[in-house]
Amino acid sequence: MKYIVNACRILVGVLFIISGLIKLNDPLGFSFKLEEYFSPAVLDLPFLEPYALAFALFVLILEVILGVTLLLGYKIRLTLWTLLATILFFTFLTFYSAYYNKVTDCGCFGDAVKMTPWQSFGKDVILLVLILVLIAGEKYLKPLGSPRLRLGATLLALLACVWFGNHVLNHLPTVDFRPYHTGANIPDGMIIPEDAPKPVYEYDWKFRIDGAEEIITTLGDYPQVEGEFIGLEGTREVQAGYEPPIHDLTMEKKGIDLASSILRRKNVLLVIAYDLGKSEREAFAEIQKVTDTALAHGYSVVGLSASSEADTELLRKTYGLNFPFYFTDMTALKTIVRSNPGVLKLQEGTILQKVHHNDLEDLSLF
Repeated sequence: MKYIVNACRILVGVLFIISGLIKLNDPLGFSFKLEEYFSPAVLDLPFLEPYALAFALFVLILEVILGVTLLLGYKIRLTLWTLLATILFFTFLTFYSAYYNKVTDCGCFGDAVKMTPWQSFGKDVILLVLILVLIAGEKYLKPLGSPRLRLGATLLALLACVWFGNHVLNHLPTVDFRPYHTGANIPDGMIIPEDAPKPVYEYDWKFRIDGAEEIITTLGDYPQVEGEFIGLEGTREVQAGYEPPIHDLTMEKKGIDLASSILRRKNVLLVIAYDLGKSEREAFAEIQKVTDTALAHGYSVVGLSASSEADTELLRKTYGLNFPFYFTDMTALKTIVRSNPGVLKLQEGTILQKVHHNDLEDLSLF
């Protein structure tokens, strides 16, 4: 029992640290996921949406610290019961996502490891069982080192997490796991291979057979049955087809998508502000200087936003921005760059550089 409990201790501790650090690398991404959970369409807790980022940071830092204190054996009883409460919370969210098909990606490991809702729920159930084993075998969890060492290591981990979370919020994720990472070619990310799996649908056909109505279900073929066809009752997807990494990027002006044209150009700057109402407005004064310099050196500068045309035009006039804005879906813009606003440098659709609005001086135009 001693060896089983300590094996569970290592497994749970390491998993909590890895999971927490991966998401702490991109706390904005996790906060967007929490906003999705809090939305009226899911848990209907919209009053929590403004606090999603603060809640995300708290949960992610707690996740890492719990892993550290479990491995150290520091405050072990408090650690175990907090682990239990945390995994019950996550298990509820993943079950809700899976059963009601509300949030198709729980974000358990950020963008690094994609899991279906049922896979995420299964992972949480396994962790729940492991934590229950730890609680049952608490007496076998011996602390490591002296009390001062355990306290010092925990405080050091806490300070490191706070610093890291603050750093990536004010710059960009240290490791970019998204399909828009530096070096990625956006048009290539949109390609669907010819041999890619196609979605599979079930069809429910209603017939009258021997005077009684029956539903015949097939995978698309018309049923070969003796009876009177009444109608098609419905269809449902039973197996998803291949979805390219980038599948929702458009750049629209007056209803016309110009993305393919823009992504073929050389020397392009994309200025991205997913929501002007939430943008760091003062950053546009510096963006105006940077983009004017880029225009003078032959760059094509394009703004992308999900805000209305009236809002983008007002922004252009207020800050003297000499480039047009195109409409793009907000979710796509949030995925492209974790900065509002942020800037990307492209060469024929390949991302050469992306910078946070705090790091505009790092943008290399020459």
